[in-house]
Amino acid sequence: MMGLMRKAIPICIYICIGMCIPFLLSNHKVGDKELPESKVAALAVVPSVPSEVHFADEVIKLDRADLRERMDREITAFTYSHQLTLLMIKRANRYFPIVEPILKECGVPDDLKYLMVIESNLSPLAKSPAGAAGMWQFMQATGRKYGLEVNENIDERYNLEKATRAACAYLKESYEMYGDWMTVAASYNAGQNGISRRLEQQGVDNAMDLWLVEETSRYMFRILTAKEVLENPKAYGFMLRRSQLYPYIPPKRIVTTTRQIDDLTAFAKEQGVTVAQLKEENPWLREYTMNNKSGRTYRIRIPDVEALHYDPNKTKSHNPNWTID
Repeated sequence: MMGLMRKAIPICIYICIGMCIPFLLSNHKVGDKELPESKVAALAVVPSVPSEVHFADEVIKLDRADLRERMDREITAFTYSHQLTLLMIKRANRYFPIVEPILKECGVPDDLKYLMVIESNLSPLAKSPAGAAGMWQFMQATGRKYGLEVNENIDERYNLEKATRAACAYLKESYEMYGDWMTVAASYNAGQNGISRRLEQQGVDNAMDLWLVEETSRYMFRILTAKEVLENPKAYGFMLRRSQLYPYIPPKRIVTTTRQIDDLTAFAKEQGVTVAQLKEENPWLREYTMNNKSGRTYRIRIPDVEALHYDPNKTKSHNPNWTID
C-alpha cells in the first residue's frame, strides 16, 4: 500500500503542474500585481472573465451575475480541457478557410462558425449518440429539410461545404424569426419551436434572458467562449507553433459525375489514390459504391497524395494569433 502511495504522489504532482502550465507561461500577475518568480509555481490561476464580449456585431455585457458566472464556467472549462482546445485550434487552421467564404457568400456573420466548433470540436466525422452527424451536427430529418441527401449510401451531412450552406439556410431563417444571433444559436441547439415557445411563455425576446435546460443555457456561452479562446489562445495559455497546426490541403482535382460508381475501390485506383484516402477527402461517401439512380451531380474531391506528405515547418497560420512564431 505504501509503495502505491509513493507512486501516486508524484503522479498527482505532475497533474497539478500540468494544469498550471498554461498560465505559468502567460500570466505572472494576480490582479494588477506582478508576482515574484518564486511564488508563480504555487498558483493555480483562474482565467479572467471579460466585462463584455462581441458576437456577430452585437455587444453582450457580462455585468449581470448569472451571465458572468455562466461565462466563467465555460472559460474555465475550455482553458483546462487542454486536449480538446488544442485540437480545435489545430483543426481550425484546416477547416476555417473552407467555411469562412461560404458564410460570407451566404450573408451569415463569420462568428457563427464557432457554433460549428462547439457542435463537433471540428471533427469531420463527428456523430452524436442522438444521431446528429458532421461538423454542423444535423439530424437526418433536418438535413433533408435543408437540402442534404441523407441515406445509407450518401450522407451529405459529412460534406462540409454542403452542410455549411444548409446551416446558413437554417441560421438565416432563424434570424428572420428572432432578429438576434444568440437566440438563433440557442434555437440551433433546442429547436426553433422550443425556443419560440419558451420566449412566449417567459415574456422575453432574447434567449440570454430565458430560463433554459442546462445544455442550451451552457451552449450559448460555449459559443462565446470558443470565439474568445480561439481568437486569442495565447491569452489563455495555449502556445502553439505554426508547425503544430493542421494545414489546409486543397484537392488535386475535382471529378464531377452524374453516373453511378459501382466500385469505389477501383475508382480510387484509377485516380491514383487509395479508397481510404478517397473517403478521408469525401466522408459523405458511406459505402464502397456510389448509387446515383436519380442522376444527381456529385463533386468528388481527389486528394493530392504529394500534399498529404506535408512539411510541418511550411504550414501557414490562417490566424497569426494562433501561434508564437
